[in-house]
Amino acid sequence: MLAALDEGVKGGKWFSLIDKVGAERTLALAWEKVRSNGGSPGADGITVERFGRECPARLERLRGLLRTGAYRPRPVRRAWIPKPGSPEKRPLGIPTVTDRVAQTAVRMVIEPIFEREFAPDSYGFRPGRSCRDALRRVEALLKAGRTHVVDIDIRGYFDAIPHDRLMGLVRRRVADGKVLGVIEGFLKAGVLEGTEAVEPEEGTPQGGAISPLLANIYLDPLDWLMREAGFDMVRYADDMVVLCPDRASAERALVRIRGWMAEAGLELHPEKTQVVDMAQARSHFDFLGYRFWRGKGGALRRLIRPKSARKLRARLKPATKRANGHSLDALVRKLNPVLRGFYGYFKHAEGHALRGVDQWVRGRLRSILRKRRGGRGRGRGQDHHRWPNAFFTGLGLFSLEQARTSEIASLRGGATC
Repeated sequence: MLAALDEGVKGGKWFSLIDKVGAERTLALAWEKVRSNGGSPGADGITVERFGRECPARLERLRGLLRTGAYRPRPVRRAWIPKPGSPEKRPLGIPTVTDRVAQTAVRMVIEPIFEREFAPDSYGFRPGRSCRDALRRVEALLKAGRTHVVDIDIRGYFDAIPHDRLMGLVRRRVADGKVLGVIEGFLKAGVLEGTEAVEPEEGTPQGGAISPLLANIYLDPLDWLMREAGFDMVRYADDMVVLCPDRASAERALVRIRGWMAEAGLELHPEKTQVVDMAQARSHFDFLGYRFWRGKGGALRRLIRPKSARKLRARLKPATKRANGHSLDALVRKLNPVLRGFYGYFKHAEGHALRGVDQWVRGRLRSILRKRRGGRGRGRGQDHHRWPNAFFTGLGLFSLEQARTSEIASLRGGATC
């Protein structure tokens, strides 16, 4: 496939791919990816552990179904995930383990075909690219004077992608009827809520292994449209911004995007889509969980988006209620993995933003200790002297600020993101 990608294929289309999807090695690699990701069982109730115990027979059966064209995905099990700071919830589709393996195998085979043609302005769910790369690009454009930012928000993108248009884009490069049937089967497999399965007419369920790739395929024409028109757009999945040198060009970019969205059957969120002048003090926009903020003195600062901080707090609050029977050591062991994961993503925020997270966590723990001494309310006043920061360091509590300081010191003056 790699050689054929370099040399090109007849008519730019791939006519024989199902043998590669159903190859023993492909399915084995796909299963390893699914196994390492873990996750809940789908509509059939088969867990990752059970699939693993019966792996050879299940993979062989899947292989036969794929090669003969008899494979039919099961409906995804819908789970509703709370949105922090909002009464709304977002839907998550959980395919069966077998379908996760099949989706992963298809993605592994067709991803290189589309990846080589994707525009360089998209960073989400692409090999060798990351959130960090997208954030660096945005910051570089801002520092280069692209201070008028078109902040784009597509209303319910993953649930709104029209199936017929999406499959039309896939067919431009894939002509293998069996593979196309499998992909279309994923899209039309249905969503199981309770005991009833509803077949969707549009959208690709969030939670499927192939969904991010399909989402990128659908938005790639927009990437190229904006690039060829001379606009600097940075996109990570459906999170995107266009950075322009002046308001007039920003407004032109927004008009062009609105037109494309209407033709593509998508809708921009009227309240969240806006043009921001980042040359003005106190102006800001959010991108990939970070907040880009222009300070009073003109400095560009990268902070933690308030919504991201609220999400962390919502996750930690149940474990840090003042009335709980866990020892402080046990609480620290429970908090540390979450804090390390949060730091792993947000370590490129400014130091005071990380310090604020540390202060909030220590405040929750001081409140617990205060209650255990017979006090009321949150930890305050003398509690900071009774249990200073060093006390929690001694317990082994992970500190975002200290981790950042240590990391910078280890770089010995090297550049950070």
